[in-house]
Amino acid sequence: MLALAKAEAQQDPQFSQYMFNTLYYNPGFAGVEGITKLTAIHRSQWLGYSPTSGGGGAPTTQVITITAPIFKLNSGFGAHIVNDQLGPQNNLEAQASYAYHLGIKNSKLSFGIRTGIFSQTFDFDQYRALNPADPLLDKKGAQSQIRPDFAVGAFWRKEKYYIGLSFNHLINSTFDFGVGQRNALKTHAYLTGGYFYEVNFDLKFHFSTIVQSDFTKTTVNIGGLAYFKDTMWGGLAFRSSESATLLLGYTLLKDKSLKLGYSLDYIIQDQAAKQATSHELMLSYELPINPPNSKKVVRTPRYRK
Repeated sequence: MLALAKAEAQQDPQFSQYMFNTLYYNPGFAGVEGITKLTAIHRSQWLGYSPTSGGGGAPTTQVITITAPIFKLNSGFGAHIVNDQLGPQNNLEAQASYAYHLGIKNSKLSFGIRTGIFSQTFDFDQYRALNPADPLLDKKGAQSQIRPDFAVGAFWRKEKYYIGLSFNHLINSTFDFGVGQRNALKTHAYLTGGYFYEVNFDLKFHFSTIVQSDFTKTTVNIGGLAYFKDTMWGGLAFRSSESATLLLGYTLLKDKSLKLGYSLDYIIQDQAAKQATSHELMLSYELPINPPNSKKVVRTPRYRK
């Protein structure tokens, strides 16, 4: 029987570089940083894993996000696209977020909403049913269904602290593929938090955590990064009951607007059911800051030396 009726694991993909991917988890993060930023992450999980002798099946995930402030409205905009390949199953989502920002003394509190679409595709030719009478054996080729999706979140940020809480998949959209099976999206809750500690001008630390739950299973991630001259970083992270992670990164370009990050997960529990390592590559770019009400500088060669 295909596992369409019940999901035993969390449906949303996990990212080891979650501290660079907050918008994906929380729509309240949209525009909070006051800059326009594009981020892309590719994750290869359990590299080399194969559930059958035919090969394939190791999960791979790509996410692209953009977040930007809307200064005149004290708010922010965000959007993301996720492609999550799980063997014969593919999840694709496209979402847009909006957050309203409130200034509270030296901090910022934002409330966000997100709406979009969530698509599931099953390639039924790749399945090997254990039950010959399974009605899904009559399905052939790849079939897709698209459903609406909705999320809400709140995010609070001060100079050295931040905390956020969000709830995704509030609609609980159902995918049935015409055979009476129900594969509803479960509501996921995300609690994020972090603290920045500056040792001196050259060295600072970023401690972060994310707790994610579908109210059946809860996963806790904690991590710490050390930044040197805001140019390079390295650190460690841990995912409860699963893996330890090494994180490395480097900042490119003179204005430090381009960042490249890499993470390596090593499975420390249930290695017999998984491959030992997972890999992530992250690339982000911050657009030049254009403060509100600023006039565009028009240069002329006549007065330039």
